Amino acid sequence: MKEGFIRHLPRNPKLRGLALMVPDVVFSTATGSELKLQLLRPWEGGEEKSERRFPLIVFLQGSGWTTPNPYFELPQLAEYARSGYVVATITHRSFREGHPAPAFLQDAKTAIRFLRAHAAEYSIDPGRVCFFGTSSGGNTALLVAMTGDEARYKTGEYAEFSDAVQLCIECFGPTDLAGMMKGIPEGDDSLERFFGGGSQAEKMALLEDMSPLQVFKKNKKCVPSLVIHGDADPVVPYEQGTLLYQALIEGGIDAEMICIDGAPHESSFWSGRLHEEILDFIGRRI
Repeated sequence: MKEGFIRHLPRNPKLRGLALMVPDVVFSTATGSELKLQLLRPWEGGEEKSERRFPLIVFLQGSGWTTPNPYFELPQLAEYARSGYVVATITHRSFREGHPAPAFLQDAKTAIRFLRAHAAEYSIDPGRVCFFGTSSGGNTALLVAMTGDEARYKTGEYAEFSDAVQLCIECFGPTDLAGMMKGIPEGDDSLERFFGGGSQAEKMALLEDMSPLQVFKKNKKCVPSLVIHGDADPVVPYEQGTLLYQALIEGGIDAEMICIDGAPHESSFWSGRLHEEILDFIGRRI
């Protein structure tokens, strides 16, 4: 009988390098409906239960401020969890369902406070939190990075906890909504629903409050940030990223920018190399 060769690998009693999913975690009920997040965490423990606390990445998928799909990037984000991060993909209320701005921002901040409130349960280090968003989620990430613990965006849920973050990853997000909205067809009622009514002056004030570029010009406050944009984006112009990046640099903020050559909005924008760059940035800063 022909003899084969059996390879031997060591076992992994501490479950290092593996990830565990905790689905459908309810983080808000105050609005009358349940808002849920999907949580990925390092599956470290096993025979010798780990007491380590891991940095947290809160991820928000773009949706045009409607209803984000929290599952969209889970396959990629699993690698972040295997690399030693707790990752929570969140959702928020939709302006199309009667929840105008800044409801999306309030919900994002509620999720951050909820996760800090449950830091021990999910092995989170509450002092190392990164917000990572794409498209409208990138807009939200920047607003979160610039408005930590501002009272007007804090709801009553977990109000004793901070919603400030230590790091921001922003991908192809709108940064100057006034410039973006010039291209919306006349008669489109989505703006009215986004604003929720009010006078023209009130609408313009809210538009500025939801525009990270304008917020930064007023407050000059932001955490270290990575701005990423494709230079062939037909939805959110590349200039939306470069204008913000220039403002951050001129304002003395620790910021970096990556241009994805020829990339559109989503789709071929993404690559394994880009996720490696994002992980490198987070690792160097947090």
